[in-house]
Amino acid sequence: MNMECFILGCGGMMPLPYRHLTSALLRRDGDLFLFDGGEGTQVSLRRLNLKWKKINAIFVSHTHADHVTGLPGIMMLSAQVERSEPLYIYGPPKIAEYIETSRKVLDMYINYPVVVKEITAPCVVHKEKDFQVRAFPLDHTKVCVGYTLEEFDRPGEFNPQAAINLKVPRGALWSKLQNGHEVTATDGTIVRPEQVLGPSRKGRKFSYVTDTLYLDSIAKEVKDSDLLLCEGMFEDALLDQAKEKKHMTAKQAATIARDAQAKKMAMIHYSPRYTDKELSVLESEAREVYPDAILGRDRMRFEIPYED
Repeated sequence: MNMECFILGCGGMMPLPYRHLTSALLRRDGDLFLFDGGEGTQVSLRRLNLKWKKINAIFVSHTHADHVTGLPGIMMLSAQVERSEPLYIYGPPKIAEYIETSRKVLDMYINYPVVVKEITAPCVVHKEKDFQVRAFPLDHTKVCVGYTLEEFDRPGEFNPQAAINLKVPRGALWSKLQNGHEVTATDGTIVRPEQVLGPSRKGRKFSYVTDTLYLDSIAKEVKDSDLLLCEGMFEDALLDQAKEKKHMTAKQAATIARDAQAKKMAMIHYSPRYTDKELSVLESEAREVYPDAILGRDRMRFEIPYED
Protein backbone atom coordinates (compact mmCIF):
# COMPACT_ATOMS: atom_id res chain seq x y z
CA MET A 1 0.00 0.00 0.00
CA ASN A 2 1.58 3.25 -1.14
CA MET A 3 1.80 6.31 1.10
CA GLU A 4 3.16 9.66 -0.01
CA CYS A 5 3.05 13.24 1.20
CA PHE A 6 3.00 16.43 -0.85
CA ILE A 7 3.90 19.79 0.66
CA LEU A 8 1.38 22.10 -1.00
CA GLY A 9 2.85 25.21 0.61
CA CYS A 10 5.44 26.04 3.23
CA GLY A 11 4.86 29.74 3.92
CA GLY A 12 3.46 31.36 7.03
CA MET A 13 1.31 34.48 7.52
CA MET A 14 0.90 35.51 3.87
CA PRO A 15 1.27 33.89 0.45
CA LEU A 16 4.25 35.02 -1.61
CA PRO A 17 4.71 34.77 -5.40
CA TYR A 18 7.15 31.90 -4.87
CA ARG A 19 5.74 30.38 -1.66
CA HIS A 20 2.18 29.29 -0.93
CA LEU A 21 0.71 29.04 2.55
CA THR A 22 1.39 25.98 4.68
CA SER A 23 -0.62 22.92 3.71
CA ALA A 24 0.09 19.26 3.07
CA LEU A 25 -1.71 16.40 1.35
CA LEU A 26 -1.19 12.80 2.42
CA ARG A 27 -2.15 10.12 -0.08
CA ARG A 28 -2.59 6.57 1.19
CA ASP A 29 -3.56 4.49 -1.82
CA GLY A 30 -6.98 5.91 -2.79
CA ASP A 31 -7.47 7.96 0.38
CA LEU A 32 -6.55 11.65 0.46
CA PHE A 33 -6.08 13.64 3.66
CA LEU A 34 -5.51 17.40 3.68
CA PHE A 35 -3.72 19.12 6.56
CA ASP A 36 -4.63 22.82 6.70
CA GLY A 37 -5.78 24.80 3.69
CA GLY A 38 -4.89 28.45 3.43
CA GLU A 39 -5.55 30.86 0.58
CA GLY A 40 -4.60 29.36 -2.79
CA THR A 41 -4.22 25.75 -1.66
CA GLN A 42 -6.00 24.69 -4.86
CA VAL A 43 -3.16 26.07 -7.00
CA SER A 44 -0.60 23.51 -5.80
CA LEU A 45 -3.20 20.75 -5.94
CA ARG A 46 -3.83 21.54 -9.60
CA ARG A 47 -0.14 21.93 -10.44
CA LEU A 48 0.54 18.51 -8.92
CA ASN A 49 -2.45 17.06 -10.81
CA LEU A 50 -3.80 15.48 -7.64
CA LYS A 51 -7.36 14.15 -7.55
CA TRP A 52 -8.16 16.58 -4.78
CA LYS A 53 -11.93 16.44 -5.30
CA LYS A 54 -11.77 13.01 -3.65
CA ILE A 55 -10.30 14.31 -0.37
CA ASN A 56 -11.65 12.14 2.47
CA ALA A 57 -10.86 14.39 5.43
CA ILE A 58 -9.37 17.78 6.27
CA PHE A 59 -7.41 18.28 9.49
CA VAL A 60 -7.12 21.92 10.58
CA SER A 61 -4.46 22.96 13.08
CA HIS A 62 -6.15 26.23 14.09
CA THR A 63 -8.44 28.94 12.75
CA HIS A 64 -5.97 31.64 11.79
CA ALA A 65 -6.69 32.87 8.26
CA ASP A 66 -3.49 31.54 6.70
CA HIS A 67 -4.62 28.00 7.54
CA VAL A 68 -8.33 28.03 6.64
CA THR A 69 -9.20 30.58 3.95
CA GLY A 70 -8.71 28.05 1.15
CA LEU A 71 -11.32 25.65 2.53
CA PRO A 72 -14.47 27.27 1.07
CA GLY A 73 -13.05 27.06 -2.44
CA ILE A 74 -12.09 23.42 -2.00
CA MET A 75 -15.56 22.59 -0.69
CA MET A 76 -17.34 24.40 -3.54
CA LEU A 77 -15.18 22.91 -6.29
CA SER A 78 -15.64 19.44 -4.81
CA ALA A 79 -19.36 19.86 -5.51
CA GLN A 80 -18.67 20.06 -9.24
CA VAL A 81 -18.31 16.27 -9.43
CA GLU A 82 -20.66 13.54 -8.31
CA ARG A 83 -19.77 12.67 -4.76
CA SER A 84 -21.70 10.64 -2.23
CA GLU A 85 -18.95 10.11 0.36
CA PRO A 86 -18.93 12.57 3.26
CA LEU A 87 -16.15 15.11 3.73
CA TYR A 88 -14.90 15.10 7.31
CA ILE A 89 -13.41 18.31 8.69
CA TYR A 90 -11.63 18.27 12.04
CA GLY A 91 -10.25 21.19 13.98
CA PRO A 92 -10.24 23.15 17.26
CA PRO A 93 -13.24 25.17 18.52
CA LYS A 94 -14.69 27.66 16.00
CA ILE A 95 -13.94 25.48 12.95
CA ALA A 96 -17.61 24.45 12.83
CA GLU A 97 -18.72 28.08 13.04
CA TYR A 98 -16.27 29.05 10.28
CA ILE A 99 -17.48 26.31 7.95
CA GLU A 100 -21.17 26.97 8.61
CA THR A 101 -20.82 30.75 8.25
CA SER A 102 -18.87 30.38 5.02
CA ARG A 103 -21.56 28.10 3.60
CA LYS A 104 -24.30 30.60 4.43
CA VAL A 105 -22.55 33.81 3.39
CA LEU A 106 -21.24 32.35 0.14
CA ASP A 107 -24.50 30.49 -0.52
CA MET A 108 -22.49 27.37 -1.26
CA TYR A 109 -23.94 24.58 -3.34
CA ILE A 110 -22.81 21.40 -1.59
CA ASN A 111 -24.13 18.08 -2.89
CA TYR A 112 -22.42 15.76 -0.41
CA PRO A 113 -22.46 15.36 3.38
CA VAL A 114 -20.06 17.57 5.35
CA VAL A 115 -19.27 16.34 8.86
CA VAL A 116 -17.46 18.83 11.09
CA LYS A 117 -16.02 17.69 14.41
CA GLU A 118 -14.38 20.01 16.92
CA ILE A 119 -11.46 18.89 19.06
CA THR A 120 -11.58 19.85 22.72
CA ALA A 121 -9.00 17.44 24.16
CA PRO A 122 -6.23 15.11 22.96
CA CYS A 123 -8.00 12.25 21.22
CA VAL A 124 -8.31 9.96 18.23
CA VAL A 125 -10.29 12.10 15.78
CA HIS A 126 -10.49 9.73 12.81
CA LYS A 127 -10.24 5.95 12.85
CA GLU A 128 -10.46 3.27 10.19
CA LYS A 129 -9.73 -0.44 10.27
CA ASP A 130 -5.97 -0.18 9.77
CA PHE A 131 -5.01 3.34 10.91
CA GLN A 132 -6.04 6.28 13.05
CA VAL A 133 -5.43 10.03 13.23
CA ARG A 134 -4.75 11.51 16.63
CA ALA A 135 -4.80 15.18 17.68
CA PHE A 136 -2.61 16.59 20.45
CA PRO A 137 -2.30 20.09 21.96
CA LEU A 138 0.14 22.76 20.83
CA ASP A 139 0.68 26.25 22.31
CA HIS A 140 -0.16 29.15 20.01
CA THR A 141 -2.03 32.44 20.22
CA LYS A 142 -5.21 30.51 19.36
CA VAL A 143 -6.16 26.96 20.30
CA CYS A 144 -3.99 24.81 18.05
CA VAL A 145 -3.41 21.08 17.59
CA GLY A 146 -0.91 18.82 15.90
CA TYR A 147 -1.78 15.54 14.19
CA THR A 148 -0.33 12.09 13.71
CA LEU A 149 -1.62 9.51 11.24
CA GLU A 150 -0.44 6.14 12.48
CA GLU A 151 -1.05 2.75 10.92
CA PHE A 152 -1.72 -0.23 13.15
CA ASP A 153 0.80 -3.05 13.06
CA ARG A 154 0.28 -5.44 10.16
CA PRO A 155 0.15 -9.22 10.60
CA GLY A 156 3.41 -11.04 10.02
CA GLU A 157 4.16 -12.73 6.72
CA PHE A 158 2.11 -15.85 6.04
CA ASN A 159 4.02 -19.13 5.82
CA PRO A 160 2.18 -21.39 3.34
CA GLN A 161 4.31 -24.45 4.10
CA ALA A 162 3.57 -24.16 7.81
CA ALA A 163 -0.16 -24.12 7.02
CA ILE A 164 0.19 -27.20 4.80
CA ASN A 165 2.17 -29.04 7.47
CA LEU A 166 -0.59 -28.26 9.98
CA LYS A 167 -3.18 -29.69 7.54
CA VAL A 168 -4.95 -26.44 6.82
CA PRO A 169 -6.26 -26.60 3.24
CA ARG A 170 -5.53 -23.77 0.86
CA GLY A 171 -8.37 -21.26 0.42
CA ALA A 172 -10.71 -19.48 2.82
CA LEU A 173 -9.05 -20.89 5.95
CA TRP A 174 -5.71 -19.41 4.94
CA SER A 175 -7.38 -16.03 4.61
CA LYS A 176 -8.92 -16.39 8.08
CA LEU A 177 -5.52 -17.15 9.60
CA GLN A 178 -4.02 -14.11 7.85
CA ASN A 179 -6.79 -11.99 9.35
CA GLY A 180 -6.02 -13.18 12.88
CA HIS A 181 -8.65 -15.91 13.37
CA GLU A 182 -8.22 -19.47 14.57
CA VAL A 183 -9.28 -22.27 12.20
CA THR A 184 -9.90 -26.01 12.40
CA ALA A 185 -7.55 -28.20 10.37
CA THR A 186 -8.68 -31.29 8.47
CA ASP A 187 -7.55 -33.51 11.35
CA GLY A 188 -9.72 -31.54 13.81
CA THR A 189 -6.94 -29.65 15.57
CA ILE A 190 -7.16 -25.92 16.21
CA VAL A 191 -4.56 -23.84 14.37
CA ARG A 192 -3.78 -20.36 15.70
CA PRO A 193 -2.56 -17.45 13.53
CA GLU A 194 0.79 -17.23 15.33
CA GLN A 195 1.57 -20.80 14.17
CA VAL A 196 1.64 -19.70 10.52
CA LEU A 197 2.49 -16.00 10.70
CA GLY A 198 5.84 -14.33 11.26
CA PRO A 199 6.36 -11.42 13.70
CA SER A 200 3.96 -8.49 13.29
CA ARG A 201 5.22 -5.71 11.02
CA LYS A 202 5.27 -2.08 12.10
CA GLY A 203 2.92 0.37 10.42
CA ARG A 204 3.94 3.84 9.22
CA LYS A 205 3.54 7.18 10.99
CA PHE A 206 3.10 10.69 9.59
CA SER A 207 3.12 13.77 11.85
CA TYR A 208 2.15 17.39 11.22
CA VAL A 209 3.14 20.18 13.63
CA THR A 210 2.86 23.90 13.02
CA ASP A 211 2.21 27.20 14.81
CA THR A 212 3.38 26.53 18.34
CA LEU A 213 5.90 27.31 20.99
CA TYR A 214 8.49 24.63 21.54
CA LEU A 215 7.12 22.00 23.93
CA ASP A 216 8.92 18.90 25.24
CA SER A 217 5.66 17.00 24.86
CA ILE A 218 5.67 17.31 21.05
CA ALA A 219 8.58 14.89 20.65
CA LYS A 220 6.68 12.27 22.64
CA GLU A 221 3.60 12.68 20.42
CA VAL A 222 5.51 12.37 17.14
CA LYS A 223 7.98 9.72 18.32
CA ASP A 224 9.25 7.36 15.61
CA SER A 225 7.57 9.28 12.80
CA ASP A 226 8.52 8.09 9.34
CA LEU A 227 7.92 11.66 8.18
CA LEU A 228 7.54 14.72 10.39
CA LEU A 229 6.49 18.05 8.92
CA CYS A 230 7.40 20.64 11.52
CA GLU A 231 7.34 24.41 11.72
CA GLY A 232 10.75 26.07 11.63
CA MET A 233 9.65 29.67 11.24
CA PHE A 234 12.65 31.67 12.50
CA GLU A 235 16.41 31.52 12.87
CA ASP A 236 17.83 31.22 16.37
CA ALA A 237 18.78 34.93 16.52
CA LEU A 238 15.04 35.68 16.54
CA LEU A 239 14.22 33.33 19.40
CA ASP A 240 12.67 36.13 21.47
CA GLN A 241 10.40 37.08 18.59
CA ALA A 242 9.44 33.43 18.12
CA LYS A 243 8.49 33.16 21.80
CA GLU A 244 6.48 36.38 21.66
CA LYS A 245 4.51 35.19 18.63
CA LYS A 246 4.35 31.59 19.90
CA HIS A 247 6.29 30.04 17.05
CA MET A 248 9.41 27.89 16.77
CA THR A 249 12.89 28.26 15.38
CA ALA A 250 14.53 25.85 12.98
CA LYS A 251 16.77 24.57 15.80
CA GLN A 252 13.73 23.82 17.94
CA ALA A 253 12.11 21.90 15.08
CA ALA A 254 15.32 19.92 14.72
CA THR A 255 15.39 19.24 18.47
CA ILE A 256 11.92 17.72 18.25
CA ALA A 257 12.95 15.55 15.29
CA ARG A 258 16.09 14.40 17.10
CA ASP A 259 14.34 13.63 20.39
CA ALA A 260 11.48 11.89 18.58
CA GLN A 261 13.96 9.79 16.57
CA ALA A 262 12.06 10.73 13.43
CA LYS A 263 13.28 8.97 10.31
CA LYS A 264 12.78 12.11 8.22
CA MET A 265 11.89 15.72 9.07
CA ALA A 266 11.03 18.54 6.69
CA MET A 267 10.53 22.10 7.91
CA ILE A 268 7.51 24.20 6.92
CA HIS A 269 5.79 27.50 7.79
CA TYR A 270 8.61 29.97 7.17
CA SER A 271 8.35 33.66 8.03
CA PRO A 272 7.80 35.85 4.95
CA ARG A 273 10.85 37.86 6.06
CA TYR A 274 13.01 35.18 4.38
CA THR A 275 13.45 34.98 0.62
CA ASP A 276 13.93 31.48 -0.77
CA LYS A 277 17.70 32.03 -0.88
CA GLU A 278 17.75 33.23 2.74
CA LEU A 279 16.05 30.05 3.95
CA SER A 280 19.46 28.35 3.87
CA VAL A 281 20.18 29.84 7.32
CA LEU A 282 17.26 27.84 8.74
CA GLU A 283 18.51 24.67 7.10
CA SER A 284 22.05 25.17 8.41
CA GLU A 285 20.88 25.79 11.98
CA ALA A 286 18.54 22.80 11.94
CA ARG A 287 21.27 20.49 10.68
CA GLU A 288 23.48 21.40 13.64
CA VAL A 289 20.98 19.46 15.76
CA TYR A 290 19.39 17.02 13.30
CA PRO A 291 21.83 16.45 10.41
CA ASP A 292 19.22 15.12 8.01
CA ALA A 293 16.84 18.10 8.33
CA ILE A 294 15.18 19.00 5.03
CA LEU A 295 14.12 22.45 3.92
CA GLY A 296 10.53 21.87 2.81
CA ARG A 297 9.58 23.52 -0.47
CA ASP A 298 6.27 23.98 -2.27
CA ARG A 299 5.16 20.84 -4.15
CA MET A 300 7.90 18.68 -2.67
CA ARG A 301 6.95 14.99 -2.59
CA PHE A 302 7.96 12.39 0.01
CA GLU A 303 7.39 8.68 -0.32
CA ILE A 304 6.72 6.96 3.02
CA PRO A 305 7.67 3.28 2.62
CA TYR A 306 7.25 0.39 5.01
CA GLU A 307 10.27 -0.64 7.04
CA ASP A 308 12.34 -3.38 5.39
